[in-house]
Amino acid sequence: MKTAQYDAEAKSWVAPFIMAIINTRVVHRSNHLAGGLYGSDFRYDETMMLGSGIWGRVKAVAIARGLSLFDAAVEWPPTRYLVELFGPKPGDGPSPEAQRAGFYDFIFFGRTADGRRVDVRVTGDRDPGYGSTSKMLGEAGACLAFDLPKADHPGGFWTPATLMGGKLRSRLIEHAGLTFEVER
Repeated sequence: MKTAQYDAEAKSWVAPFIMAIINTRVVHRSNHLAGGLYGSDFRYDETMMLGSGIWGRVKAVAIARGLSLFDAAVEWPPTRYLVELFGPKPGDGPSPEAQRAGFYDFIFFGRTADGRRVDVRVTGDRDPGYGSTSKMLGEAGACLAFDLPKADHPGGFWTPATLMGGKLRSRLIEHAGLTFEVER
């Protein structure tokens, strides 16, 4: 998704989510590696919900246009140079206090093959870009080291879901401050 639009399932205006370009590919690769476990007509995308009213629309349009301008700017060498010169530098991220105070709350809307709606909420107790991601990486490393017999998983290019699955999810709940709830 590259534009702002109203999402009837979410009952909200939505805009492109910056990490969707990576996350959607990982999810579709997981489906492929799992032999199409999610179904042959499986679709997946990610957006940001910004509210149902006029301000939700204004924010969605502003974010969508801003991301489009940024994409164009980094493609053209003169403007890419300006982005590199004036954009964030390594170490410019949130302070440790802001990382600890951050959180996130994602809702995934889905439909089963027979049309039943399923909503899943995933929350994290730290800043998603730094505080929570570092805990996820640590737990993924621990899962690889301690929970997966090497003989059971030959080499190759795996995704977290296809290699670690429920074992990683359990670690994320127990040690990394994440929750996973089926709401509907």
